[in-house]
Amino acid sequence: MANEEERYIWLNGDIVKVGDAKINVLAPTAQFGANVFEGIRCYFSEAGNQLYAFRLEEHYKRLQNSAKLFRMKCPYSTEELKHFMIDVVKANGYREDIAVRQTLFVDGYGSWFSREPVGMFIAPIAKKRIANPIVKGEKTCVSSWERISDRDMSPRIKVGANYINSRMAKLEAMDNGYDSALFLNRQGFVAEGTGSCFFIVKGGSLITPMLTDSILESITRDTIMKLAQNELHMPVVERHMDRTELYTCDEAFFCGSAVEVTPVVQIDSHVVGTGKPGEWTQRIHKLYLDVATGEYEKYTNWLTPIYDSRS
Repeated sequence: MANEEERYIWLNGDIVKVGDAKINVLAPTAQFGANVFEGIRCYFSEAGNQLYAFRLEEHYKRLQNSAKLFRMKCPYSTEELKHFMIDVVKANGYREDIAVRQTLFVDGYGSWFSREPVGMFIAPIAKKRIANPIVKGEKTCVSSWERISDRDMSPRIKVGANYINSRMAKLEAMDNGYDSALFLNRQGFVAEGTGSCFFIVKGGSLITPMLTDSILESITRDTIMKLAQNELHMPVVERHMDRTELYTCDEAFFCGSAVEVTPVVQIDSHVVGTGKPGEWTQRIHKLYLDVATGEYEKYTNWLTPIYDSRS
């Protein structure tokens, strides 16, 4: 694959060089973050010589739900969304792990309350998976910023403007010497990270905040819960999580399409477990990658092959 500046993206029906993809600077998406999006991971299987998009149907269902809640029309069917994505990935000739940003945005000359016209871009880029075993974890802190809630800017909607909340917490954490941050919600319970969901391991159980704790309805979170329960036979618990539980857990990790499974080895001044990526975290991450690359036949319904058998 050529360098990033030479790659192709899909924009409003055309496949163009990324440098030629232009939008109006006065469009509501540029001025106010009026867009909804999905980050889709595709993993290359050397054994099968195939690139697989992971849980594509679920990503498009969430994209359409985000558009609905944002009062914005999605002009494309699920099949069209899939077809356009596959076309632009093929145009780039990717045979490696990639990430795909697929965004619906409010174009034109409207204001922050405009609903149309709606455009779309699809931008794939090479992105290597985290190698297993994982050798390094993150130092994170509990943010002074509160997580947005369903009563103001719902985290259920994957909208560009929501990430300003995450930006504030992430930059605060980095300025204070941490890699990442954890949000508490309005009720004081643990919510999620800055663009990722969160799990702890305690006494052999996998524990995560509830969907009503001001978190995104994460596809990776759902994947990990199912795999941990069905394949590793771990008890999986969704419940409120207190801040002090963070300091006494055995293991902790973030999850998401972008971060996959990222261990947390320190929270505030407290070392998590041994201070290294934990055993359960390593096992969950390896299982996740095995499933995403087609090594588990029972989960092939989660995979969409990019290239047909003749490619």
